[in-house]
This record gives sequence, C-alpha cells and structure tokens, in this order.
Amino acid sequence: MKSCKKVLCTAGVLFTLLIFACVTVNIYFPAEKVESVAGEIVNDIRGRSGGEQKSQENEKSSLLQKTFFAMSPSCAWAEDVTTVSNPTIRALKEKMKARYARMKSYYQKGMLSEGSNGYVSLGNTGGLGLKGKRDLKSLVDSENRDRGILYREVARALKIDASQINKVAEVFAKEWQK
Repeated sequence: MKSCKKVLCTAGVLFTLLIFACVTVNIYFPAEKVESVAGEIVNDIRGRSGGEQKSQENEKSSLLQKTFFAMSPSCAWAEDVTTVSNPTIRALKEKMKARYARMKSYYQKGMLSEGSNGYVSLGNTGGLGLKGKRDLKSLVDSENRDRGILYREVARALKIDASQINKVAEVFAKEWQK
C-alpha cells in the first residue's frame, strides 16, 4: 500500500512538472510600432515628405473622422511611437542621409537594389571601372553596417527582444523599397 502511494505521489509530481514544462512563451512583436518608426526614419533619410501621400488621404476623410481620431488615444500613441530617437539613431540618420545623396544615382542606374532583408545589395555594376566598383562596394558596406546598428537601436528603443531584429529589418525593407 505504501509503495502504491509513493508511485502515485511520484507520478503526480512528474505530471505537474510536465504540465509546467510544456508552457510556451509567446514573444510579442509590435509590427505596427515598427512600421510607423520605419516609415518616419526612411522618409527622413530619403528626403521624402510623408505629407504628399497623407494629404490625399486626409482630403477623403470627413471632419468627423478627423475630430474622432484626433481625440482618440491611438492617435497619441502613434505620435509617441514615431518619436523613437536617441543620439545614436540621430547620428545614423545623418550619416545615412548624406550617403544616400551619393547612392541615389546608382539606384537609378540599377546598380543598387533594396533587399527584402533590409539591406542594400549590388546590382549590375558593368559600367563601372575597378575603382568605381570598389568605391560603390565601400558605400554599400558602410550603409549595411549602419542599417544593422539602426535596427538594433530601434529594437532597443521599442523594447523588442534582440532575437527579433531580423523582423525589424524586414519591416524596414518594405519602407526602403517604396
């Protein structure tokens, strides 16, 4: 009888441990926050004003909708999200903005392209000499290094787990490709 109780007690403890061991951890990824931040940062770097697209959308919305959204907490949340910044992010944006001015013509010629991973890749560089190819590769390497740092900083500012930086880069990729 005592051995039967021991077996049942042991089985109960093991069952309880098994139940707690099977609990999965769901890591939340705030895609909307990242999209908002990415849009603002990319527009700032590329010198595009988001106002052109937004003005057309705003013309279609009614005064009632504008009033409702202005008073809703989600609008205030969206404003907070787009202000993600720190000294590192600001410095990166300035470096990337200056670099983009040099890279723009290469994009137009198809020598550079935006990957779906959030990084720049070389395209057809056939029209360049050896020095030109080396200089372009150096630009791409610098840009990709800074983008990696930018993605880590944005993730840190939004309190996103470091294991999800690739997701942050993929969200940024969609903005870079626009």
